[in-house]
Amino acid sequence: MISTNQTFVIQKLLQNHRCYGCLTKAEQKRLLQQSRKLIFQPEETILTEGKEAEFLWWVESGNAKIFKISAEGNEKILHLAGAGESFNDIPVFDEGPNPAHVVALTTTEMWAMPAPLLRTFMLENPRFSQAIIHALAQRVRYFANQIENLTLYGVTARLSRFLLQQAEGNEVLEMGITRKAIAAYLATTPETVSRTLRTLQDIGAIQFDRHQIVIINTELLQSIAML
Repeated sequence: MISTNQTFVIQKLLQNHRCYGCLTKAEQKRLLQQSRKLIFQPEETILTEGKEAEFLWWVESGNAKIFKISAEGNEKILHLAGAGESFNDIPVFDEGPNPAHVVALTTTEMWAMPAPLLRTFMLENPRFSQAIIHALAQRVRYFANQIENLTLYGVTARLSRFLLQQAEGNEVLEMGITRKAIAAYLATTPETVSRTLRTLQDIGAIQFDRHQIVIINTELLQSIAML
């Protein structure tokens, strides 16, 4: 059973979300009644590629990596999902299988929202349908930008963009994500990530330790990121 405090948390998430805020109060209540909260430990599998997409997942706290594995066994991280983000949207709405693996990077609190109910809302609520279409279009744009980053920019620019993206306007970035995960996301090596962080620190753009990165000069970091 979902506690009163948990009910309050997910209600606020629903009301403030661009898509789920479009649901009526009655629809939000139905979604709340049929959703469940799960907690995953670091390295615990959340989703396996190719399996049926039963739920849309919403991150309340923590971080998870969404990734593919090549035939040679190499891992490529597609996205690092943090608090307030949802994932597995596409198979929920096109009724296909999970397109990638998902594993928790830190202790991660998640909400599992049933796919059939969300598809029902799409049929019944035009505002919700339009919001979902907009969100999926943004997801396509995100991956187009990711391809651009990997093909047109060097590691220093890619890492600078990543730091700015993760910071989301804040100066302090808590490092709940390992350098190995960052390297897999940026298509480089952990050693290169460490060297590049030191370079950015040496020129006065950031300061860092094992636990956090502090952006000292946002304009300089944006310049390096070519933004």
